[in-house]
Amino acid sequence: MPELGTIALDLARAQDFCNRQWDDELIGLLSDYIRVPAKSPAFDPDWETRGLLDQVVNEAAAWARRQPLPGLRVEVLRTPGRTPLIYFELPARGCDTDEAVFFYGHLDKQPEFEGWRPGLGPWEPVYDGTRLYGRGGADDGYAIYAAITALQALHDQGATHPRCVGVIETCEESGSYDLPHYLEVLQPRIGKVGLVVCLDSGAGDYERLWLVSSLRGYCGGTLEVQVLDEGAHSGDAGGIVPSSFRVLRGMLDRLEDSATGRLLPATLHCEVPADRLAQTREAARILGEQAWKRFRWHCGEDGQPALPVTTDPEQALLNRAWRPSLAVIGAEGLPALQGAGNVLRPRTAFRLSLRLPPLVDSASALAEVKRVLEDSPPYRAGVRFVPDRGHAKGWNAPAYAPWLEETLDLASRACFDGRGFASIGQGGTIPLMGLLGSTYPAAQFMACGVLGPNANAHGPNEFLHVPYAKRLTACLAMTLSASVHAPRRS
Repeated sequence: MPELGTIALDLARAQDFCNRQWDDELIGLLSDYIRVPAKSPAFDPDWETRGLLDQVVNEAAAWARRQPLPGLRVEVLRTPGRTPLIYFELPARGCDTDEAVFFYGHLDKQPEFEGWRPGLGPWEPVYDGTRLYGRGGADDGYAIYAAITALQALHDQGATHPRCVGVIETCEESGSYDLPHYLEVLQPRIGKVGLVVCLDSGAGDYERLWLVSSLRGYCGGTLEVQVLDEGAHSGDAGGIVPSSFRVLRGMLDRLEDSATGRLLPATLHCEVPADRLAQTREAARILGEQAWKRFRWHCGEDGQPALPVTTDPEQALLNRAWRPSLAVIGAEGLPALQGAGNVLRPRTAFRLSLRLPPLVDSASALAEVKRVLEDSPPYRAGVRFVPDRGHAKGWNAPAYAPWLEETLDLASRACFDGRGFASIGQGGTIPLMGLLGSTYPAAQFMACGVLGPNANAHGPNEFLHVPYAKRLTACLAMTLSASVHAPRRS
């Protein structure tokens, strides 16, 4: 029984406590949360009058206040015109360190999306004994419940822990543009931070504890091409009037090699650090072909599935974590197929989403994208790129301190049948991480989450893998207890 804190922490008891909390309460709470279409402001302009973000915040905060954690303070912060945020704080127990553990999660959600399988839907929870289906349970509604449960598991045994603070926002899926304001307001109360625990990321599989070592940045916007003020008969105008779609396609060819998907501007790329290359090779060894087979590939009439950009697991993971990529995520000016007449359309607009390597500055990248797309348009067509409101720089984690690396490995082996932890770079973006990385440069980071294979956050059939969530919660409790003895800054 290893020493994690000033008393021997019974690892089996901690796991049992977390399992019971999930079975008895958390699955039901998250089911209720899934039912609320609390979409992020980017997808619901009327979010403030609709009150759904307030609803999920109030319900999560009310649950946290009911938990038997002596000294726990839970507040809901609401600055006029900004999204609500939960802040919680728990005093240290049995130690005198002034460095806090900082928890992060969010409660806002992506929109519904199409393609949910029969019997599933974004706002109707379905639990099959392993997976809890529905929008937002895994991304990222579970975070506050797992964090508080991990602390309860320590108090259940009288174990020590540092001072703990937590921020649960409701603007993450819109770029976290309200978060810097709240962090500035809260900074005197947050104080020094020794460990950041982000619960909004993913895992390579469900067989071991995964920590995220890097996150890509983000920028995006709407590219619009207009050639006429009104549509024209396609037979009359075709060959005289340039197609707005063809012009737009040419603009994208400046940005992306359409044959390979490689983004062309050199400023959107960076060199991959040697330690991240080594971690990627190890993750590729563990995951093998599952690095790309985990997606639901479409099969053609011949029964053969579509192919990935690369079948090399290492290159697939590098593409996902350390190379830029472009996705067209929306369109305007294109009528539905059923209503498409023989008209040469006057305008085409695409919504573009770019993921950037962790070390690329998102503001500079956005400026370069705008320059490339708008410079000298053919036919003097009206071409403009309107950036999204938010962009975010990526994040590259600091090296693990020996105490953290040893604890994570111990926790993983205790909770995952003897398997040690592994690290992986994620292709998603968490705007807070870059901000916290610069605000707390000496802090350690435990960036993790439940988004493993097929969890499909943002898409159809999103699910929370409950067995992994239980084990992750227990690993978190063990790490919190061990952090009491971490070396402190002078």
